[in-house]
Amino acid sequence: MNVLLVYAHPEPGSLNGSLKDFAVRHLEAAGHAVQVSDLYAMQWKAAIDADDNTARQAGVRFDPVLDSQQAYASGTQSPDIAAEQAKLQWADAVILQFPLWWFSMPAILKGWVERVYAYGFAYGVGEHSDQHWGDRYGEGTLAGKRAMLMVTTGGWESHYSPRGINGAIDDILFPIHHGILFYPGFEVLPPFVLYRTGKVDEAAYGKVCQELAGRLDSLWQTEPIPFRKQNAGDYEIPALTLKSEIAPGTVGFAAHMETV
Repeated sequence: MNVLLVYAHPEPGSLNGSLKDFAVRHLEAAGHAVQVSDLYAMQWKAAIDADDNTARQAGVRFDPVLDSQQAYASGTQSPDIAAEQAKLQWADAVILQFPLWWFSMPAILKGWVERVYAYGFAYGVGEHSDQHWGDRYGEGTLAGKRAMLMVTTGGWESHYSPRGINGAIDDILFPIHHGILFYPGFEVLPPFVLYRTGKVDEAAYGKVCQELAGRLDSLWQTEPIPFRKQNAGDYEIPALTLKSEIAPGTVGFAAHMETV
């Protein structure tokens, strides 16, 4: 299988750097082809701007959506954007690896998403009608591929428990899982989360690698998070609210899980 690892940490000698190297070695030893987008090493440009369309007319007002649409459709995207899209199309599975900074992904990774997820590539695709509101949330360009987050955080696991001060980790990661990965079609796997990174000594590191190896070995067997598909009958279209008989009384993130 083909695996793309999108990595966002500025220090190669960090715990994240070591885990990235371990993941690549382990996947390749198992016979998988691996590509790594090391965003800091690539000096990835995080800001979306007019230069992302190499053929736009000077003096014309910049519109991020329309410029993205035009550039993708005409093949005039910035080469770095097109290269990352090609990696996504090549991959059978995608791993986003990052430290949890201020309850989200580092800005450089968010910038990767904003620029690579072009109009016509990751959104704005499919029929929009009273029966089908675009190919998204379980459908889309990246349907049939799997995705998993590798996340590190300095906080304790209890801090990210359902009653923990930081909020449940599943809630914190919901916008990434549901909005960035499920939206364009990925089957989203439960995340690999490493807590209390400052306390990972040599002995603990060995256990972490063993656990990570198990997750990597089961990339194609693990049951994905059971998000509700937009066009499968649970939502009113075009309002895109859950039908009254679906999970009655349940609101928030949990309502969009088929387990409710």
